[in-house]
Amino acid sequence: MKLNERSLVFYATGDSPADNAGFLYKRGERHTAYHRRWFVLKGNMLFYFEERDSREPVGVIVLEGCNVELCEAAESYAFAIRFGGTKSRTYVLAAENQAAMESWVKSLSRASFDYMRLVVRELEKQLQEMRRGLARGCAGSREPPGPWKPSGLEQCRERLPALPAILPKENGCAVWNNVLGAERLPDTSGCAGHDEEGTPRPPPLPPRRRVSDGEAQSPSTFCRLHEQYSREVARLRQDWQQRQRGPRP
Repeated sequence: MKLNERSLVFYATGDSPADNAGFLYKRGERHTAYHRRWFVLKGNMLFYFEERDSREPVGVIVLEGCNVELCEAAESYAFAIRFGGTKSRTYVLAAENQAAMESWVKSLSRASFDYMRLVVRELEKQLQEMRRGLARGCAGSREPPGPWKPSGLEQCRERLPALPAILPKENGCAVWNNVLGAERLPDTSGCAGHDEEGTPRPPPLPPRRRVSDGEAQSPSTFCRLHEQYSREVARLRQDWQQRQRGPRP
């Protein structure tokens, strides 16, 4: 397998989170001496550096098609990474204590894509079994529909007073705070004053035609309204122009 050296260095020293990291003792290939190296596990690649602050890794082990198992060696807490094949190399590593050895063996055993593929298949199988169980449970809990009973919300709606077909409007906007059945007459005095209780009255409303409940606005009704408002607007405009010109001498 051909790997790009720059890509490996960037991946090994990048900011991506590591699955495991720490010091391990690595036995040499030619000599049986152990050297302390800083190991970083990312995905299915195990990088090792001479020191923790080294800029580039010394080597990398691709963890595909391998087995991680404990072994007997000169160093305590040793384990081996064995690959299939007669000419494949076996990497012998040793941790500093029992907890570190168990952590590394577990992490390395789960690092390959073959392991991830098995996990995904097992999860898919469990998901299918759960779906079949839910389907059987839903099918067994079905009951024939009984007589319809109104819910609490529908019962509350039945007790509410009926709204008019068309809400009263003022200046083209619906008046939601009007008391049903009582319409407020417009103030024709020309100014906004106060009522008997001292509450300020709203400004006077322009003359308008209220649509009674249930009355549909047919095209002929719209034409009559248009003509009525046109005449009213023309009269108001004429009065305004006369006031602008002032009294005649």
